[in-house]
Amino acid sequence: MAQLELGLDTFGDVTFGDDGTPLPYDQVIRNIVDQAVLADELGLAFFGVGEHHREDFAVTAPEVVLAAIAARTTNIHLGTAVTVLSSDDPIRVYERFATLDALSNGRAEVILGRGSFTESFPLFGFDLSQYEELFSEKLDLFAALREEGPITWSGHLRPPLDGQEVFPKTAAGGLTTWIGVGGSPESVIRAARYGLPLMLAIIGGPPAQFKPYADLYRQALEQLGKPLLPIGVHSPGHVADTDEQALDELWPHYEVQRTRIGRERGWPPATRAEFEASAGPEGALYVGSPQTVADKIVRNTRILGIDRFDLKFSNGTLAHDKLMRSIELYGKEVVPLVRVAL
Repeated sequence: MAQLELGLDTFGDVTFGDDGTPLPYDQVIRNIVDQAVLADELGLAFFGVGEHHREDFAVTAPEVVLAAIAARTTNIHLGTAVTVLSSDDPIRVYERFATLDALSNGRAEVILGRGSFTESFPLFGFDLSQYEELFSEKLDLFAALREEGPITWSGHLRPPLDGQEVFPKTAAGGLTTWIGVGGSPESVIRAARYGLPLMLAIIGGPPAQFKPYADLYRQALEQLGKPLLPIGVHSPGHVADTDEQALDELWPHYEVQRTRIGRERGWPPATRAEFEASAGPEGALYVGSPQTVADKIVRNTRILGIDRFDLKFSNGTLAHDKLMRSIELYGKEVVPLVRVAL
């Protein structure tokens, strides 16, 4: 295994200010840029920004936020977490990220997925009954665009392309592209078929349950005659000076967000016992002191054989100063601990 890359993800959650009320969207977005600048200063590998179209998240145009970050950073790779390709135009997505790649001097990445929220479908005029068909066809077009030559392509959902070209071209001759997967074997095999790295979104349950997906991906690559490609993991968490502090800081924000989303999806309300179990050694939350979080990253890296771990450090209304401290501890303490252990 190559050296594990460690990065960060945010969904641009609307956070509380000092008075305990939600910050305006413009301030949240500016805070995200500051968070990314700190991540770059700490030498982290990646900073991802999610795309959502609902009131509890501030970012609907991640490429614009990432372009602002590119202008203030030097080394960190910048991408999405994820781009909801199903409700977007693959050509426009490619053009925007190729532009970001130019602005960042080759640091742009895109993680393509179907998204766990569906607000973008009615907003942009797409039929949810075509959920699978939209992603499958648009991914096929996007994969063809990565060749960056004249493109001849046809599908069922849009007019065909005949020898047309898309600009700008990237300096490396193709955009770094991952497929985000939440637990579908078909999606894992599809990523292998297109020869694209796999990003596993592990947001609940034991991470070890995802080992069959990692193994399936490697087996599919081998059977398709493709080289081994990176596997990443995206999971939520929060780092503080002690385990108790991390749990107590995150819990009230996690409870509200988890319960609100749960009402939409038919889940029972969140409980502190469930939360603490998920933050335990076999759960999906990376919450605790630097040593606790590092130990969990090391454990699951060994189980899954991954090449990158991205901590989703934004969690509901948890305040900006707590997020900055979490990033600082992650970069200064968690990363070195992981490096030594691996």
